[in-house]
Amino acid sequence: VQVLAHGVGVDAPAGWEVRITRRSGEEHAPGARVRPVLHAATVPLPAVRGDFGGGVTALLGPVDLFVSLFEHDPAACSTALFAARGLPRPSAADFAPEQLQRTIAGQSGAQWFFQHAGRAFCLYVVLGSHARRVELLPRLGEVLSTLVVEAGVAAQHHVQA
Repeated sequence: VQVLAHGVGVDAPAGWEVRITRRSGEEHAPGARVRPVLHAATVPLPAVRGDFGGGVTALLGPVDLFVSLFEHDPAACSTALFAARGLPRPSAADFAPEQLQRTIAGQSGAQWFFQHAGRAFCLYVVLGSHARRVELLPRLGEVLSTLVVEAGVAAQHHVQA
């Protein structure tokens, strides 16, 4: 099932739930750009969750995964942090328990900062089991290989004063 909104999307394989949202304008200063966040997981996504998996990652079992694609301001494309171009291609060696935003025993995480189609992103992935990272990588690839990023779409969304 293809899920596409705000210029980002993926084809969700069976067993995955995908949601693409933007935070409400009241969380930002007037005139601030509100950017999309794509969440995909092999567990049900709670209605309330953090941008980087708060409220979700504690639900992951050893064969589960969580993906966050968080968009930053396009100006970030000119910074060293977002110098990498194109979509990341994760490998098992990229994952480590120390890379989790919030440490949960047995889990593993990785994040990439990159630019694609003139847009700056952070891709953050949590694996339910560090020990099974090689086994879980093909499931992650099923989702990431279908990732769509349309040029210039999110820059049009602004919070009204």
